[in-house]
Amino acid sequence: MPLVLELRMATSIPLEVDALRLERVVTQPADDVARTLVGYGNGDVALGEFFHVSGSAAEDETIVWKGDCSRVKWIAAGLSRGFVRIEGNAGMHLGAGMSGGEILVDGDVDDWLGAEMRGGRIHVRGNAGHLVGAVYRGGRRGMTGGEILVDGNAGNEIGHTMRRGLIAIGGNAGDAIGAGMIAGTVLVFGIAGCRAGAGMKRGTIGLLSAEPFEQLLPTFHYSCTYCPSFLALYLSHLRELDFPVPGDVDVSSYRRFCGDLLELGKGEILTRST
Repeated sequence: MPLVLELRMATSIPLEVDALRLERVVTQPADDVARTLVGYGNGDVALGEFFHVSGSAAEDETIVWKGDCSRVKWIAAGLSRGFVRIEGNAGMHLGAGMSGGEILVDGDVDDWLGAEMRGGRIHVRGNAGHLVGAVYRGGRRGMTGGEILVDGNAGNEIGHTMRRGLIAIGGNAGDAIGAGMIAGTVLVFGIAGCRAGAGMKRGTIGLLSAEPFEQLLPTFHYSCTYCPSFLALYLSHLRELDFPVPGDVDVSSYRRFCGDLLELGKGEILTRST
């Protein structure tokens, strides 16, 4: 039986639960987990004040959060192993800095999803906020490994300064996708905003919507139109993970643009050929 944390009551003041680490709770009974201090306003409260705690993560290394946790920040931050499921919405910084394990969210997630993550997988069935897999302000790199899958829409600055890894957005995305990107792959299956790839050095941004993308920066130059073989591998992998991949993406050809020529210029943006 997993460790189950069921929200007792909603709060307008965010809870910060970065002190609750799976690596620690696997050795604790439910009563000790309930006494874990979490951030609340300018002080701390016991987790049990807001969550009913039951079960144990000792055997299956699984934590289940139940309820609308949209005001609960830092869930599964720094996760290195195991499985975390959120049966509802989740707040900011979900999975930030994680290096392993898996997170599944049945609802929506706020900003900074998987920020600076190093490994593992996050799958969000709903929508995500801004700065998915991005670098924190003042940092050097965003995500450096792992996978972030968002079935719905996502906000601005997806993959900001990412170094490695895969981000896949099933719906629409905001502005500045892959801004400052060092390497890695971002795939967007819906409509994308402006300034995609601004300042990118290397990496791949796939804008795979059938809608024409006409907001490309002038510092990206057309290279060729082709059918990238690597894309088929990504799409097959995503389908295995139950990610919603449109059927016509495989048979389409794509226009390749190289850039950002104001930087190293070894990045690429792929757009659907009309």
